[in-house]
Amino acid sequence: MFDASLRKYIDPPTNRVASWFVGKGISADQITLVGFFVGLMAVPALWLGYPLLALGFIAVNRCADGLDGAVARQTKPTDRGGFLDICLDFFFYSAIPFGFALMDPAQNALAACFLIFSFIGTGASFLAYAIFAEKRGISTDLRGQKSLYYLGGLTEGFETIVFLVLACLFPSAFWWMAIVFGGLAWITAATRVVAGWRMFR
Repeated sequence: MFDASLRKYIDPPTNRVASWFVGKGISADQITLVGFFVGLMAVPALWLGYPLLALGFIAVNRCADGLDGAVARQTKPTDRGGFLDICLDFFFYSAIPFGFALMDPAQNALAACFLIFSFIGTGASFLAYAIFAEKRGISTDLRGQKSLYYLGGLTEGFETIVFLVLACLFPSAFWWMAIVFGGLAWITAATRVVAGWRMFR
């Protein structure tokens, strides 16, 4: 919901850091891969009951997710890089609820399942809209230069990060926060489906 409006604050410092990585010869794909594997370390950290450690891994992953795109724009964006980035983003997002389910199956497993279910809704509507927008030549730079067009919603990157931070800071509240966030995610999915239904007649 807030991603587009936050870009003017996030892009300048991100671009400066990206320039340093470009100068060192570090590619966007390398940042994407390192960020993904560091982010996955949050799963065993949650499983073992260390949510603050998991939060550190999540923070590295989200920083890398913003940085890889900035590096790509300063070098040469590729379809392979965009494909890798979006795939690993969805893998990461679904991994964190799984980690909370492992932490406390009795309390968290059902809520984690509902949250992953909602991520399927947002992910499918996100990618389906992007496919047909590309087919029709629809594009926008509202959220910065991206490899593919996508429609925003109530739960975007910023809101998801806030949820993950709160879940790690207050792990005992994960189950009800997951249900609330999952419900908001389904509103996002539904609005995208309606928008696509109207747009792609």
